[in-house]
Amino acid sequence: MRLPVRGELMNRFGAPREETAGTWKGLFIRSVSGETVHAVADGRVVYADWLRGFGNLLILDHGAGYMSLYANNEGLLRQVGEKVRGGDPVAHVGVSGGEADSGLYFELRRDGKPFDPLRWMAP
Repeated sequence: MRLPVRGELMNRFGAPREETAGTWKGLFIRSVSGETVHAVADGRVVYADWLRGFGNLLILDHGAGYMSLYANNEGLLRQVGEKVRGGDPVAHVGVSGGEADSGLYFELRRDGKPFDPLRWMAP
């Protein structure tokens, strides 16, 4: 799979979070506001709305317990129930989740548990 947006990888899975005592559960990719975010694989939209701490959030269910989360978006391009193909546009990068920089927060989960997306991503 490819990363969902072009940009600079600022935070990695498992790295300490400066603002909390926790760790990053995904990646933060700094990118220009308005840059197109793409689905990493085929799936169905199961959430597309604003959520505290995530901003404009889109979640795709890929089946077999796998989900991808795309947060901090300026705008969402898909609605709940829509099917998407890998590479389809799903959102536009923004700053809606409270991060200081414009960018995308991206997570992969299996059975509800986050895991390191870089293990599955091509450079």
